[in-house]
Amino acid sequence: MTIDKTKYRGHAIALFSGGLDSALAILLMLQQNIKVTALTFMTHFGCDLSDRSSCGGNPYPVSEKFGFDVKLMHLGNKFVEIVKHPKYGYGKNMNPCIDCRILMLTEAKTFMELIGADFIITGEVLGQRPKSQMRNGMNTVLRDTDLGGRLVRPLSAKLLDETIPEKEGMLDREKLEGISGRSRKRQMELADQFGLEEYPSPAAGCLLTDPSYSRRLKDLMDHSPAIDFNDLNLLRVGRHFRLDASAKVIVGRDEIDNNKIQQYAKQGYYLLEALGTGSPLTLLISSNGDSRIADAAALTARYSGLKDELEVEVTCITEGDGRKFRVAPASQEFVDSFILR
Repeated sequence: MTIDKTKYRGHAIALFSGGLDSALAILLMLQQNIKVTALTFMTHFGCDLSDRSSCGGNPYPVSEKFGFDVKLMHLGNKFVEIVKHPKYGYGKNMNPCIDCRILMLTEAKTFMELIGADFIITGEVLGQRPKSQMRNGMNTVLRDTDLGGRLVRPLSAKLLDETIPEKEGMLDREKLEGISGRSRKRQMELADQFGLEEYPSPAAGCLLTDPSYSRRLKDLMDHSPAIDFNDLNLLRVGRHFRLDASAKVIVGRDEIDNNKIQQYAKQGYYLLEALGTGSPLTLLISSNGDSRIADAAALTARYSGLKDELEVEVTCITEGDGRKFRVAPASQEFVDSFILR
């Protein structure tokens, strides 16, 4: 694709996940000599550069190949708040998709106004996803962001109302698309035409669409009045057990989990290990002191290299503690009763 940067007809701010649809939306703009500044939003729920899901592919290979700028923006606590209290509710799991889109577009609108850009684009496709990409959901987003005609959805533009950039002649509507539904046939044709060779396969989305992760998150929200980023990071690590309203246990599955558990453990948490046995690192999080530490030790033994022994010695390795517990490994019945699957 040849772009004459001296003849830009306008400036668009793009919501860019790194996925196929948002990449194509940008390429359709570049094809019309529109300058693009892409915003890649990150959250603590999987939308980051290490996650190859549809909401978190690496944006840089495409931007470098086709010559547009990418800026990273972390939504931080703003996103945590909409997950806790979504105005428009959740999808199938804990995904507040409409509220998420509104937040991202509101941040993009502020940025657009700050730098004097002309409009915002997204890779949304009418009818591709339930709720957020159905016509009613898309209209709700348009209303609540107060973007009016300055929100362009290039992949479905011909099926939607004409926007201000089209009315003003900045965009040629005939060069936009009229895609709808879940098929990606037309997107793949466009990718071939543009020479877009590498892009993530479609996925369910961010971690909030994952049933297992969502159960862990709901459990955390139900039992923790204040949630910080360490708590959220721990949701992605190990096996989780809810022992009672005041006590939760996380058991590492491998060395990577063990390292992360140690990294995210806060003062007042208890760390346990069956030393010298190929043991997981176990974290007891309790608002009622160490009343469930023996159960945490039993779970540690259950997943250690000595799980078939009658008793296993487990040590509390929290600094300044050092207590040792001789416990029977937790039974499968105990595991099934308390694990958050």
